[in-house]
Amino acid sequence: MEPHRARRRFGQNFLVDRHVIEAIVHAIDPRPGDALVEIGPGMGALTGLLAARINAPGPGHPLHVIELDRDLARSLHARLPGAEIEVHEADVLEFDFATLPERLRVVGNLPYNISSPILFRLFDVAARLLDVHVMLQREVVERIVATPAAGDYGRLSVMMQYRFEAESVLEVGPQAFRPAPKVDSSVVRLVPRAAGALGARDIGMLSRVVQAAFGQRRKMLRNTLRGWFDAGRLQELAIDPQARAEDLSVDDFVRLANAARIGAPAA
Repeated sequence: MEPHRARRRFGQNFLVDRHVIEAIVHAIDPRPGDALVEIGPGMGALTGLLAARINAPGPGHPLHVIELDRDLARSLHARLPGAEIEVHEADVLEFDFATLPERLRVVGNLPYNISSPILFRLFDVAARLLDVHVMLQREVVERIVATPAAGDYGRLSVMMQYRFEAESVLEVGPQAFRPAPKVDSSVVRLVPRAAGALGARDIGMLSRVVQAAFGQRRKMLRNTLRGWFDAGRLQELAIDPQARAEDLSVDDFVRLANAARIGAPAA
């Protein structure tokens, strides 16, 4: 089969390093019978190994794959003869995850140009997921796992850590890909937190408060959140009005969101 030319519009960088591929599969640790979906299988570097692991010792649980590139989607069976896979030719941002089994395990080498929208899509369906292992630009993973007061801590950190336990599990250099990207990469593990541990009464309000706070991250909260709270109300909530967004924990943001006046505009 002719090699596939990477398409820039799809953000394609294909894994080719066998040691890295095996390390990723080891981190995922797929088991027989797992409900597994791979986002962006590309030329199938991970796909064949994953399909074999979830179907051992016999078939019956196909590996689902979501691929937007029509040529790759239609050639995957030919690239992996005998593999138990079900190909969904679709945009993951529009794909209906309710058509797949629950307790779903998600894996993938995500296109870096749309990684944040994909992460928030997984946020939306987290109740159906068992875990997520995805390759991202290292800078994005550092933002996901960052702690308060760190320079990388921001909206992505708060929202992902609200919904998931997050851990960076593997670092990958550009040489593991063809074509080689101009950035380093990392694999992050995301495990959905139990519904009872979440706490936010309105996830939309939490998102708005976090976005407002980090929208002008060098400003004090008494300014960025003045559409919802005055300084006295922040103090009542055990929040320093002179603090900045980066100083607050995820629990602090949940407390603010739960106390925010519905419909109050952020100034």
